[in-house]
Amino acid sequence: MLSDPAARSLRLFEDLHEPVNFAVGIDPEFVAAHAPNADVIVVGSSQADLLQLAFPLAQRVRWVHSLATGVEKILFPALVESPVPLTNGRGVFSRALAEFAIAAILFFAKDLRRLVRSQQAGKWDQFDIELVRGQVMGVVGFGDIGRETARLARALGMRIVAIRSRPSANVEPEAERVLSPAQLREMLRMSDYVVLSTPLTPETRGMIGEGELKAMKETAVIVNIGRGPLVAEPALVAALSANRIRGAALDVFDEEPLPVGHPFYSLENVLLSPHSADHTRDWADAAMKVFLANFELFRTGQPLLNIVDKRAGY
Repeated sequence: MLSDPAARSLRLFEDLHEPVNFAVGIDPEFVAAHAPNADVIVVGSSQADLLQLAFPLAQRVRWVHSLATGVEKILFPALVESPVPLTNGRGVFSRALAEFAIAAILFFAKDLRRLVRSQQAGKWDQFDIELVRGQVMGVVGFGDIGRETARLARALGMRIVAIRSRPSANVEPEAERVLSPAQLREMLRMSDYVVLSTPLTPETRGMIGEGELKAMKETAVIVNIGRGPLVAEPALVAALSANRIRGAALDVFDEEPLPVGHPFYSLENVLLSPHSADHTRDWADAAMKVFLANFELFRTGQPLLNIVDKRAGY
């Protein structure tokens, strides 16, 4: 396991039904000592470099698991080309990220920044707010996170239009319409709120650029709970600075931590989260429980869950 040996979630290994030899570490010396004997490699959220070091040494490895959902940082060629299956923590973070997206929508609809500012100034400042009921939420990436966000938004009376990379013939109960990536600008033109929850792949990197931002309504808000590079950051800064769109709620960024002095910090129409929208108190335990459930399947020779399409990137 490529993880901090002091992580509290490791205590969950005590619940395994039969003895299992496992080792935990986060340095090259640990990798050199233990990778050759590994049947399974578990990767922590920030240990992509160590996996790339371990994989060539792990000649007997039969399964790699990422505790995180996003796997773009660990899809190096040797792993992609190998027959070794890769699984991830898909589903662990969906509810928390969906709730953040809804909170961000309400932040702008009710102008909560203005309320807090007036309260701090001791100012009685009445103003009009808007209902989200009847407004259109466009969801880019209609997997676990996108669907959960849509489910909560529908409970508020919002209308849902979604983009899926692989459109399905099946009816999507949470969406009025499901469009293809080629129809992205069509979706942007009709949306009051745009939620990005798609994985980062070569196809989705920079998918929201200057042209896409120009296609959005001036009153629209973009909410990014996927990956920072889904959006061309300079173009987004320019659009927000010029008020070409209403605002943005961002949990992810090109560079993390966000550098001191970055324009996002000073823009009044931006809501920032330091990539912690999914950090519930039990998120590490929840991610470990997904792995342990999958480990029982592996141990008993059953098909694994959450298998990643390594070539597609998710």
